[in-house]
Amino acid sequence: MAHYLVKAKFHEDLMDELRARLDSGEVQAMRPFGSALQFSLDHARLDPQGWAVWEEEDYCVPPLAQERAAVLDTYFTDLSTEPVQKGNGWERIESLPRFWKES
Repeated sequence: MAHYLVKAKFHEDLMDELRARLDSGEVQAMRPFGSALQFSLDHARLDPQGWAVWEEEDYCVPPLAQERAAVLDTYFTDLSTEPVQKGNGWERIESLPRFWKES
């Protein structure tokens, strides 16, 4: 099982669309990665430079290949991954503000 700390720039004008896809369950239903991607994006954080950051579980080579093709490349650019131990990515970013504003 591989885990990554993911960092990406986001298309601000497309975030309402992504939020709608997450809220509708469309992302959650994607197989085999939907549940992990849903959780990761729901809990993403915003770093001080304005990048979205999250921890993602993934088994692809290269990392996040399926997720990028299905969702991530539409909404994010300059995506980078750093291998981490499960949970360590979340620990590193837990003090950052949540990416999604509470409604």
